[in-house]
Amino acid sequence: MYSESDLQDAVTAGVIPATAAQALRDHVAQLRASPVVDEEHFRLLTGFNDIFVAIASIILLVAVGWLGNSVRLGASPHEPAFMSGLLVAAASWGLAEYFTRRRRMALPSILLLAGFVGGTGFALFALAIRIFPHAGDSLASLIFAAVAAMSGLAAFAHWRRFHVPITVAAGSAAAAGVIAGLIMAATPDSKALPFLLLLVSGLAIFALAMWWDMSDRSRTTRRSDVAFWLHLAAAPMIAHALFHLLGVLNGDEISVGRAILVIALYVAFGLVALAIDRRALLVSSLAYVLFALYALFKQAGAVELSWALTSLVIGSALLLLSALWHHARALIVHGLPPMVTDRLPYLDRATV
Repeated sequence: MYSESDLQDAVTAGVIPATAAQALRDHVAQLRASPVVDEEHFRLLTGFNDIFVAIASIILLVAVGWLGNSVRLGASPHEPAFMSGLLVAAASWGLAEYFTRRRRMALPSILLLAGFVGGTGFALFALAIRIFPHAGDSLASLIFAAVAAMSGLAAFAHWRRFHVPITVAAGSAAAAGVIAGLIMAATPDSKALPFLLLLVSGLAIFALAMWWDMSDRSRTTRRSDVAFWLHLAAAPMIAHALFHLLGVLNGDEISVGRAILVIALYVAFGLVALAIDRRALLVSSLAYVLFALYALFKQAGAVELSWALTSLVIGSALLLLSALWHHARALIVHGLPPMVTDRLPYLDRATV
């Protein structure tokens, strides 16, 4: 199984001509009865061996972390052992040298990136707890910012070595954590501020994702894969922060007006998703619109069937949208000004 970026790499290396690569894309599009440009490709599996290696890697990293946890080096049994994270990070980098750099396996590369950055962050966090066992809110926020900064540097080093597309999203999330930690250190008692920072961070990462997307409007290079993971990181940050600030899921009940507002925002997310040809926003905010629609059915009197009706409406709507995605997107894009459409992904392959 080959991704769009693999196909483009083969063209760049001169293995196959560009006309042959385009003919292959057109042939696959005809078989699927769907334009290739609307498939939102990203590389996750190159074969079942990816799953096999991923499972084996998880088992090995868990074992390494467990063994590292037994090396306390003076830490109390209730404190996390920094050797656990350090060994997981080292093992993840070592495994990536073969499975990522040489074999270029997609799923194991993602897991090993998470193991390296997560292990680094865990080790630093464990050290901080030993050095500052009684840190207050402000100091804890500063420690969080410092750990996020070092994790971001680890992600940058990993990117320079292996160029795994998800690494940019991990580094961006770490950078957002640095800024949020510094601001929270200055105002530790604010309850709404964390969600405001989460929303702003999500919007900033979304803007970065659009910058990567605009550099590859035909979505045939690895830059599109980087943008995909950035969108996947930004979407839950935007959705969770926005709906939390609106008071959704704060209690067991939701008013009719607030439920209608949630549905209206979901429709707006859908319009944005169609315009940019990314589905992450729709998926990330799905739980909120399900809850809002459930509340409407419940308050309308359909108590016993409220969840069934909610699932029926949302499931049918999303399946219909998927089937008509290209046509719906064409309507949205054609209604936008040229200065916007000139930066969005191509509607038709013939445009490329």
